[in-house]
Amino acid sequence: MSDEASTTAHEVPIYDDKAHIRGTLDISGAEWITSTEDEDQKGVEIAFVEEYILMRNGAEPEGPVLVFTQAEWDAFVEGAKDGEFDEPW
Repeated sequence: MSDEASTTAHEVPIYDDKAHIRGTLDISGAEWITSTEDEDQKGVEIAFVEEYILMRNGAEPEGPVLVFTQAEWDAFVEGAKDGEFDEPW
């Protein structure tokens, strides 16, 4: 995907404003902050590298890393606060 907009099946434009850093962002020196104080309970971890916010599963530190811009992170946090990601009961 490029910096240009693409569309989904619903014709909603999607912009990938991180395309220029894919494969080039050096996260080797990232200082990861865990979401839990219990060392036996591995939770979500975040780190700040350059102007990006990174997130990974603390139980799988060698696994995939999500990369957010500040605007994306803000939207994610607001969605979490609003219950957007809660499991239905």
